[in-house]
Amino acid sequence: MTDMIQRVAMKAVIVKDGKVLLLREAKTYKDGTNIGRFHMPGGRLDVGEAFEDGLRREVREETGIEIEIVQPIYVGEWRPVIRDVPHQIIAVFFVCTPTTDEVKLSEEHDKFMWVDPQTFRASAEVMDPEDKVLEAYVRLMLH
Repeated sequence: MTDMIQRVAMKAVIVKDGKVLLLREAKTYKDGTNIGRFHMPGGRLDVGEAFEDGLRREVREETGIEIEIVQPIYVGEWRPVIRDVPHQIIAVFFVCTPTTDEVKLSEEHDKFMWVDPQTFRASAEVMDPEDKVLEAYVRLMLH
């Protein structure tokens, strides 16, 4: 079996006025495996980093905004090959609210949009498992 790197990621389902923030992966992202597709802000934790600190750091780096973490909503995983190395990434998605709202994208992303979680498929090509996360968010809001 090929050596695989396992990482833990934190992802933010940032909700403002009923819409969720999505970012489009840019060609300039050196670890990118989904160029042109949309996903939620967040990323891999540094070794020893507290998960809430890592989530806030990743959101700040990717969007320039500050968040309040509300609650976990979904756990997912994916297995990309990054720079010819197989990875297993396990991610916890958290519903968050922005405490600032001017989005300033990093070089990893070239576009952002706020989407209606019930109709997102019509407006953006979304990565897996973000599509399932948006569906879970809709179920949560309906209860």
